[in-house]
Amino acid sequence: MFHKIRIANRGEIALRIIRTCRELGIRSVLAHSKADAHSLPMRLADETICVGPDSARESYLNIPAIISAAAVTDSEAIHPGYGFLAENPAFAEVCRACSITFIGPSPEAIRLMGDKAQARQIAMQAGVPVIPGSEVALKGSAEALEVADRIGYPIIIKAAAGGGGRGMRIVRERGEVVQAFD
Repeated sequence: MFHKIRIANRGEIALRIIRTCRELGIRSVLAHSKADAHSLPMRLADETICVGPDSARESYLNIPAIISAAAVTDSEAIHPGYGFLAENPAFAEVCRACSITFIGPSPEAIRLMGDKAQARQIAMQAGVPVIPGSEVALKGSAEALEVADRIGYPIIIKAAAGGGGRGMRIVRERGEVVQAFD
């Protein structure tokens, strides 16, 4: 068990991690941007440390600042929550290289699951039920039309990469497939 966890997130996500740490008797260290200096998670964390200005790119996504904050506060692990750095294999690798436990999947698993077409193949090979769709990444709108006609509408066209819903298009009828795919 860890004695101190550095939280690399904000808002409701950070609150949930702080509360769980408290229930487990683990000290929480919340890194924050200047914009979140007066937030509720700031008041509830055992320790806080500023990692940058208001911009998420310069604070919550700043890997050197996040790692430095963990080192300075003697944190054994970093919990990324979700979003921000949670699905960044390079961040998980930096944690590993710095002997800081990344609370989440391995960099290898993040890479495998980052490509949604590959993730679907892995799930099917493991016998995990998947919804009807293409068996491989589609190369063009003609292939998308074939699959959509086979499985029926509505469908969702999903980019192999991306996250948080980016790259997803709901298609309710055949005439929308080409534009949504393109």
